[in-house]
Amino acid sequence: MPQQKIAVVTSATRPLAGVRLRAAGIPIPPALVTASDCKHGKPDPEPYLKGAASVAAPPSDCIVIEDAPAGIRAGKSAGARVIALQTTASNDELLAAGADWIAKDCSAIRVASLNGAAPIRLLVDSLRS
Repeated sequence: MPQQKIAVVTSATRPLAGVRLRAAGIPIPPALVTASDCKHGKPDPEPYLKGAASVAAPPSDCIVIEDAPAGIRAGKSAGARVIALQTTASNDELLAAGADWIAKDCSAIRVASLNGAAPIRLLVDSLRS
């Protein structure tokens, strides 16, 4: 997936997000939206609207990956589709928040493309679709 189409949207502050991304071995993407960048946090859609704008994409073309009901509601309110992860809430809570798909964790998500070019396909070992 082209890096210019990936945004990290987090409720963490910018310094904390940098520490956590580096600790996970994830390069800090050019599009990073943190609590430091938003007046309103999740469940308000502002963080995800800023994330979509940062990659020049309409929210309806974005996929949010979230583990918290407030984040799921924020993604849905922004107009994105949401993959919910079963890492912090029950399936009932994830569904009530509006999840489009539920996956065990990030290892259940893969990106595929034809010859490394767009369009890409997101493959989810989904528990719900």
